[in-house]
Amino acid sequence: MSNDRRKFLGRLALGMGSLAALPLVGSASSNEKQEEEMDKHPVQRIKPLGFQWETADPFLFCVHHEDKYPQGNAEMGPDPSLLKGRQIGQDFLLKDGWRMYHGNRVPGFPGHPHRGFETITVVREGWVDHADSQGAAGRYGNGDVQWMTAGKGIQHSEMFPLLRQEEDNPLELFQIWLNLPAKSKMVEPHFKMLWSDTVPVIEDDDKTYHLEVLAGSLGETSALDAPPDSWAAAKEHCVAIYNIKLGPGASYELPATEEGVNRTVYYYEGNGLKITEQEIPNYHAAEVDPTQALLFENADEVSKVLVLQGKPIGEPVVQHGPFVMNSREEIRQAFVDYQNTQFGGWPWERYDQVHDREKIRFALHADGTEEVKEG
Repeated sequence: MSNDRRKFLGRLALGMGSLAALPLVGSASSNEKQEEEMDKHPVQRIKPLGFQWETADPFLFCVHHEDKYPQGNAEMGPDPSLLKGRQIGQDFLLKDGWRMYHGNRVPGFPGHPHRGFETITVVREGWVDHADSQGAAGRYGNGDVQWMTAGKGIQHSEMFPLLRQEEDNPLELFQIWLNLPAKSKMVEPHFKMLWSDTVPVIEDDDKTYHLEVLAGSLGETSALDAPPDSWAAAKEHCVAIYNIKLGPGASYELPATEEGVNRTVYYYEGNGLKITEQEIPNYHAAEVDPTQALLFENADEVSKVLVLQGKPIGEPVVQHGPFVMNSREEIRQAFVDYQNTQFGGWPWERYDQVHDREKIRFALHADGTEEVKEG
């Protein structure tokens, strides 16, 4: 076992000592209940966004990564001299416009465990290298989406290789955590790719707006199916993820959805957007009434919004680090299981595994099936 792995296990062991004080997040539906006296306007609440975005049940949270990485070196990381002045291994400050996160040589998140939920990684720009304890791997980016069900336990790494040595390597992605109901917490791990050319798009003739249906459906337009054990796999749960780009002066009406659905709009780029005449400040979220249509009216610059919606699972949620379960005892057991099994171990040479520079856009699944995409 490497020293890095021993240190990581040590941090997990220390976490065991604090479980007695672990906050019970509670039923996520209770966190997001609509007020009894609801305002008639569809925008019910506006709140600022930080690095980690607050979400409503069935989602756990969303993180928006935006890093202006420099040119890459031979190891697909930044030049060693650029690492000076950073807290390597825990670099989350936006120094010079980018972060190393937990990476030592390549930015990103070396091998780490998960249990009890799903990650949906939406890469707008740049590349992500995936490797996991089942022997699966991949490189995806520039509009691709990876949907991973952690289930009963998996280790995976998510590294951000700087493939270009003569140009900068900007990265932008969303990672969304979607909860699993109690009945699915211990299912077998699984991941699937939603390649950019399979993501359905809705736009007007003049392309003043461009809406990507990343999950779920909108009218007659449906994304690829969610993984089989996902809360999103059942259409009656109304889980959907939309990414909307509005050009200067554009307008678009997002149809209403069902009563009881939690719907949140995240305004992450631009200025001057209104939702049904209510102005939304830049980098703010709007909790909205799902039973009312939303009229987006844009001002003089491009605006971008992410929409997350779904019916709540409505079960107790207890999270500690990389594990999300329904009780403290289940969290304790997750730590014990990981310490005993490492969720299958790590079959890769490095915990910060990156793939060959020339191998662009592929997915190697645990059963040996490989998808290769051009471009």
